[in-house]
Amino acid sequence: MQMFIRSLLSNMQFLPCKHLPISLVVISMNPYKSLPIYTAEKVEEYRNRNFYELIESAPASKFVMSYVAAVCGKGQEVNKVKEQLLQSNPVLEGESSTSSVFVPITLSIYLLEKSRVVKQPRGERNFHIFYQLLSGASDDTLKKLKLDRDFSKYNYLSLDSATVNGLDDAASFRTVRNAMQIVGFMEDEVQSILELVAAVLKLGNIEFKPESRCNGFDESRIKDKNGEYLKEMCELLGIEQSVLERAFSFRTVEAKMEKVSTSLNVAQAYYARDALAKNLYSRLFSWLVNRINESIKAQTKTHKKVMGVLDIYGFEIFEDNSFEQFIINYCNEKLQQIFIELTLREEQEEYIREGIEWTNIEYFNNAIICDLIENNKNGILAMLDEECLRPGTVTDETFLDKLNTVCAEHQHFESRQSKNSKFLTDHSLPHNCFRIQHYAGKVLYRVEGFVDKNNDLLYRDLSQAMYKANHSLIKILFPEGNPAKVNLKRPPTAGFQFRASVGTLMKNLLTKNPNYIRCIKPNDKKAAHIFTDSLVCHQARYLGLMENVRVRRAGYAFRQPYEPCLERYKMLCKQTWPHWKGPAREGVEVLLKNLQVRAEDFAYGRSKIFIRNPRTLFFLEEKRRQCLEDLATLIQKIYRGWKCRTHFLLLKKSQVVVAAWYRRFAQQKKYQNIRSSALVLQSFIRGWKVRREYRKFFRANAGKKIYDFTIQRIMQKYFMGLKKTMPSMSPVDKSWPARPYGFLDGMHQELRRIFHLWRCKKYRSQFTEEKKATYEEKLAASELFKDKKALYPSSVGQPFKGDYVEITKNPKYQKLNSLVEDKVLLADVVSKINRANGKVRTLSSVIFLLTKKSFVLADQKTGQVKASVPLLDLSSVSVSTQSDGFFALKLKEGSTSAAKGDFLLSSDRLIEIITKLHRIGAASADRNQINIDISDEFLVQFKQDKVCVKFIQGTPKNGNGVACKRKNNRLLEVSVPSP
Repeated sequence: MQMFIRSLLSNMQFLPCKHLPISLVVISMNPYKSLPIYTAEKVEEYRNRNFYELIESAPASKFVMSYVAAVCGKGQEVNKVKEQLLQSNPVLEGESSTSSVFVPITLSIYLLEKSRVVKQPRGERNFHIFYQLLSGASDDTLKKLKLDRDFSKYNYLSLDSATVNGLDDAASFRTVRNAMQIVGFMEDEVQSILELVAAVLKLGNIEFKPESRCNGFDESRIKDKNGEYLKEMCELLGIEQSVLERAFSFRTVEAKMEKVSTSLNVAQAYYARDALAKNLYSRLFSWLVNRINESIKAQTKTHKKVMGVLDIYGFEIFEDNSFEQFIINYCNEKLQQIFIELTLREEQEEYIREGIEWTNIEYFNNAIICDLIENNKNGILAMLDEECLRPGTVTDETFLDKLNTVCAEHQHFESRQSKNSKFLTDHSLPHNCFRIQHYAGKVLYRVEGFVDKNNDLLYRDLSQAMYKANHSLIKILFPEGNPAKVNLKRPPTAGFQFRASVGTLMKNLLTKNPNYIRCIKPNDKKAAHIFTDSLVCHQARYLGLMENVRVRRAGYAFRQPYEPCLERYKMLCKQTWPHWKGPAREGVEVLLKNLQVRAEDFAYGRSKIFIRNPRTLFFLEEKRRQCLEDLATLIQKIYRGWKCRTHFLLLKKSQVVVAAWYRRFAQQKKYQNIRSSALVLQSFIRGWKVRREYRKFFRANAGKKIYDFTIQRIMQKYFMGLKKTMPSMSPVDKSWPARPYGFLDGMHQELRRIFHLWRCKKYRSQFTEEKKATYEEKLAASELFKDKKALYPSSVGQPFKGDYVEITKNPKYQKLNSLVEDKVLLADVVSKINRANGKVRTLSSVIFLLTKKSFVLADQKTGQVKASVPLLDLSSVSVSTQSDGFFALKLKEGSTSAAKGDFLLSSDRLIEIITKLHRIGAASADRNQINIDISDEFLVQFKQDKVCVKFIQGTPKNGNGVACKRKNNRLLEVSVPSP
């Protein structure tokens, strides 16, 4: 066994050089415990290395997606998509346990094992979301959903595996909720999803009892143990209880123009209940996938490269294998066929294509098994569809009889009732079973349930009942229930749909360059430090690893085109370094000859070099590593020499500059000493002359000098006192110190004016451009409405924000924001007056967007544009003098926007809206001045009628609001509360 594992590791895994793969297959062994090998540091080590795209294990796929998110591009939009893609994993993981997803930044479903909703295999549990919801939801949430935390109260939940060691369902639920928020689910969407999950749990508790009728037939009647499950489910989904009761009791069959209604017996009622539960869950899962795809889809339509991650279930062999295991194993057969096509056969064909001497190695080709299952005429799936669609009595036994007739001679089909006599005494093969020899081994399938599961039939009565639900999601999930779109065509069977999905998947894979991670379980106990030899050997055989190892050992472990090989190793030879001017193949030949590599260790193909043993590659990599170290040392030596020389030249240049400046400084110092001596001498002479003249002048003008001295002392005292009593720097501070003397009155007032102007200038210099623009808008509002509009005082203290609906952040309005070409200056919800009657209760809320060139009205719920009017078509705006928020946008006569008349709107932020409109008109280059009319009566144009809008003071009927009423065709009266 140790030799086998050593062989696998040497032939299948990554090379120690980290970036060159030995094969297209990597072995992944689950240690069943966390290891420090997926940290951020390890991700950086593997950045820009070869990557493996085809995954066969859910944990492995998570690591792959995390790695992709870590190493791909940056940017706000990219980071958003990466985070949403990673967070989609816990959302779908809670909803699905065996579905396959292929991710080129979109998610696709290939199989959801929806039968798990109503019945789980032994030792397994239902989908995680049920347990997460009951364990992690708050008491308030469970009360709204009418649920109880006790798992045992719900028939659809398997109790033997309800709790799993090491799995915290409560924490997982919090992770799911957080992931939904990051992906972009709105709160009402999350609530709708949880309501549907709760409805599925309620469905499982609905039971039926037979009720005898006078004609001798029995029909089903709902037997609700607590009398509440059906009622609570109907309340969650918004369905009338009587409608759902009838759908569970009767079935309507339509044929051409006739309708026949038949009652359901108890078994049929239970079948209808389980079919509804499965369809409800699977359709919800499909909706989730589409909703996530919508959130994470790339903005650009140009696709340069596509990478896919296929998370596929493994081969399943249980004690009791049914239809689900059959189609899962069929998918694995197809993937094994792809594996054979793209690894073993391609490996050998490449040697022939490159002209390498090669002896073909025989391997098992499972195409015969795939043909047994999917052949259009005699395949098992085709016969199952034929049996489901034919008239008459159809049972699982009739299906098995057909298999025994058609497939009896097939070497991979075994049945005890077939014509092949060698299985008649095989007691390991029950009468109601058949056995298929898959590539992974023999699997025994019980035919019970094959026909019903393949039909996957949901009665039309239930679809129509679901369509009648008053729930935001149900109508989307059951479109076929629309009575106006009744389709009498029978829906495709589950087997047909899955075969088509597998065919699409195979075509997709064949257009890619797949690599494989083969995941091996070391034991069945899911415990660490346990290695079961027989289990691992069995997996290695049916995964095709033995044939892969034989092909690799007999052939060449590594191959590479000549150009990249020469580019990587050219520094190992003087003739090829740094540039080789001849053909790449000749360069590789010179390189290997110079390195004295043995001729039997490699071979020359037509376009590639083939290396037989990994040791040869290790030798080349070690040589390259040593060479790179020598080159690094050489580069360091040259750099250090350049750095020292540069530093020396800089020091030399600095010394010359310092010496020149010092000499200049010394000369200037000498000159300054001489000059200072001359200045001292001159000052003494001037002082002597001044003193002599002063004595003469003082004798003649002693009285005038005393007066001037007194005035000088008074002024000095005045200014010193003014300095100590100076008012604050606030422009609104009107205080000013009193003047000490009357003759200073004129100068005192002038100083007060100059000081006020100076501190206003200092205050204004502190404004930012944004704050300055805000004050300019407030100033413009004051000029327009002060003492003119009663609503103005209440707006003074409110800042002008502009965007009140977060149009750039709210995902609901992203499409609307993209439709507006210019920057949005104002976005708010306003009320639009009904032109017909003008009543307040008929006001409809719309979004009002204002740009430099136009204003837009859009629906508040959908974001759909209702009207877009250029500001060039706007002639004036009319408002009242009262405290109301009404304003009329009057359009120019003859303009294209005036066809439906003027707009009469109402908003609490009227002052900001009108101010911004006025400033835009004043600043426009085409002089499109927008007039602002403030009057309690003004005219508006409603289509062909001119209506007078009149504002009066009074007490409206509702007591605290503004009321408007259409008096006649010419008058609309608005009642405003008295101040």
